[in-house]
Amino acid sequence: MLAAPVSDPALLPGWAGEPKWDGFRAGVSVDAGQVVLRSRRGTDMAPAFPEVVTGAAQLPDATALDGELVVWDAAGRLAFERLRNRLARRGAGAARAAKEWPAHSVAFDLLRLSGTDTTGWPYQRRRPRWSPCSPPRRLSAPWALCPSTLLSRAIESCSHRTESSLLLRQPAQSRS
Repeated sequence: MLAAPVSDPALLPGWAGEPKWDGFRAGVSVDAGQVVLRSRRGTDMAPAFPEVVTGAAQLPDATALDGELVVWDAAGRLAFERLRNRLARRGAGAARAAKEWPAHSVAFDLLRLSGTDTTGWPYQRRRPRWSPCSPPRRLSAPWALCPSTLLSRAIESCSHRTESSLLLRQPAQSRS
């Protein structure tokens, strides 16, 4: 499901909040050792973001995630223009760009875990299932789990550093 604007970002009981990243929506899946990185519209993004593909190899087999590709500048701000410039790069150009402006995959949803479809699970069941995706693998940059909160203060604070915030009704099924 795509985001829609609301007039009041206050969290009500039964809702959770997450940052809205200024990046490219991207799904990643790992099946039989093969990593697929695709845009929301199905475009193959793997050649432009080799560092994300390499990082995805750490995920358990038969796992799929939904998230956002982002690039941060030296000051820690989101740099959408740098991310956009990465799309056309391939081969050696993509490898150079990965060193200069590394992309990060901020995952916000677990769609499949070790072959089990999780899209019908409520949010509060999917969210804790992230633990098998990290330890003992210890996913590291360029991977991050999108923070989630039940606190209105945290949403207000986060909105100053990201594009906006997403509010998710509980129990929410996958937003893919």
